Amino acid sequence: MAVTEPVSRTEDLILVRRDGGVAHLTMNRPDQFNALSEQMLEALDGTLAAMASDDQVRVVVIGAAGRAFCAGHDLKQMKARPQLEFYQALFARCARLMRRIQTLPQPVIARVHGIATAAGCQLVATCDMAVAADIARFAVSGINAGLFCSSPAVALSRNLTRKQAFEMLVTGEFIDASTALARGLVNRVVPLAELDQEISRLTTTLVAKPAHVLHLGKELFYRQLEMGTEAAYQLAVQTMACNMMDDDAQEGVGAFIERRPPRWN
Repeated sequence: MAVTEPVSRTEDLILVRRDGGVAHLTMNRPDQFNALSEQMLEALDGTLAAMASDDQVRVVVIGAAGRAFCAGHDLKQMKARPQLEFYQALFARCARLMRRIQTLPQPVIARVHGIATAAGCQLVATCDMAVAADIARFAVSGINAGLFCSSPAVALSRNLTRKQAFEMLVTGEFIDASTALARGLVNRVVPLAELDQEISRLTTTLVAKPAHVLHLGKELFYRQLEMGTEAAYQLAVQTMACNMMDDDAQEGVGAFIERRPPRWN
């Protein structure tokens, strides 16, 4: 049964609903297109930090209320405080949130039902997976306001090919959901009416896997990406050998040989 939890008084910026082992987080600034204000960044980062140590949470889904997924940083808030120290702290906070997502033990899925622009597109690219409605659109449009999307470039260039990422960054043009799928920004695209059903199919698959193996695999995946090939293989060999010593790996291999469903610990 799904349970909605109370949220601390940050204007209820993040709504949390649990459905079995899946935690659904909803960014809740619909009138501002869920812009990543200081407060939104803090609320989302704090909520994810709490999930990291919660053994009952197997998968995290990040979605949003209203018409948009996320329109990026709150430009009105940024314009109101034209101070280098403020901008440095704001973008550092955003970077910590993105790192939080990728270091979280659980897989994180973006549920994209509307536009995702600038840091909102960065959020989609940073999540481990993304499922989008066919009406969703994506852009890194800071260039149109005289601001190169430097932080989004980090995530975008690690998802798309270099030329595709660079084109989005320097033109600020939107791409549709089917193009985002073809370029590797999202995993799946479905009609809006089927979005939650598709998310449920994906989360059900993940929850059925051994949790600690997903944790181990996610950590390995991101660590090896930052390494040279030789170092990546050394890490992969050690990780896989240690993984093979786990009870679940022994059970899984045994179940495969015996042609029966595995019984995970």
